[in-house]
Amino acid sequence: MSLPNNNSVQRESRWLGPSAPARTPLIPSISAARWLLILVVAAGVYFFYGFVVPVLAALVIGFASWPLYRRLLSRVGGNTTVAATIAIILIIMFLVIPIVFAVTYTTGEVREWVAWLIHANRAGAPTPQWIVALPFAGPYLDELWTRYIGSPGAMGEVIQAVSGANLGNIYRAVLAAGGGAFHLLLTLLFMLIALFFVYRDGASFSQQIDMLGERILPNRWERISRVVPATISSTVMGMTLIALGEGIVLGVAYWVAGVPSPVTLGVLTGVMALIPGGAPLSFTLVSIYLLASGSHFAGVALFVWGTVELFIVDKTLRPKLVGGPIKLPFLPTFFGLIGGVKTMGFLGLFIGPVLMALIVAIWREWMHEVRTADQGETGPQVMIDEQVPPAPRVAEG
Repeated sequence: MSLPNNNSVQRESRWLGPSAPARTPLIPSISAARWLLILVVAAGVYFFYGFVVPVLAALVIGFASWPLYRRLLSRVGGNTTVAATIAIILIIMFLVIPIVFAVTYTTGEVREWVAWLIHANRAGAPTPQWIVALPFAGPYLDELWTRYIGSPGAMGEVIQAVSGANLGNIYRAVLAAGGGAFHLLLTLLFMLIALFFVYRDGASFSQQIDMLGERILPNRWERISRVVPATISSTVMGMTLIALGEGIVLGVAYWVAGVPSPVTLGVLTGVMALIPGGAPLSFTLVSIYLLASGSHFAGVALFVWGTVELFIVDKTLRPKLVGGPIKLPFLPTFFGLIGGVKTMGFLGLFIGPVLMALIVAIWREWMHEVRTADQGETGPQVMIDEQVPPAPRVAEG
């Protein structure tokens, strides 16, 4: 009695029928795996698109605050769960709560502005006396005000001619923005949850990313992995966080000086501070308004305070916090700010400039590598040392 062949047994025991003899695959296994990975990532982005913004914001905050988190982790004996919990509580106290209050007050003040515009469009509004009293430009501005604001219905015609919308639609859009505060709170909640796991499992996850990155880009990953955390830290600390602080400090100064809607003007100043020269322009315009309205002492004091505050920030705080940031030109900074807000909403104020800084940093490295290759040199690493501070890798924590 003969025993059955092993190959025949394997063919009969297959679930979907007998197996065919080995053939050359149509697509190499490596290419198939890469395409499968791309499809999986694309499907994940499609199904979890609503979580991309909070997760991206959590990664940005985690990268920027990682050196401080490592100090906190050492103080709690290396317990990642306790350290992550304390870090989230601190972020809620010093970052989330002030932002929520600022957005709430700003929405209320903007509603008052739009309500005044609707009233002025319905009945007309006389030219403020401080505008009439302006030297040289007063009579001209008075004529423009009377033509486009002082006459009933004139403002609505101008707005509809420029934007194609009327004041009623704008007011409803402001109300919808106020109702979107719940969506913002939900996004902040998801961001905090993601940030907790970034702190707790960030070190092990970054090691896995390094392993994968070295397989995909074996000759470039070491440099890119240094550029990314250093660029994020420089941008967040040197641009976003300082702009947020300038908005708060100057907003308090506006309130002390008696400027109308100080919270909204403080938020606008913080946004303008993300653009080079935006903060000086903001408090200078507010100071000119105070001088023109008759508050000479408040206007001069506000201008002096803004100048001193800006000098202290640029000469002392910014170099200590950043330690040699990657300096962005005006146009990429502006595009990152506007594109971030348009694409990601309020959180785009923080994410947009960071992404633009990463693009500029990688572009500069490529240009430096091309130049050194043309000159016959082999030192692309020098560019990193000149542009960004030697930041420790996240995996070391």
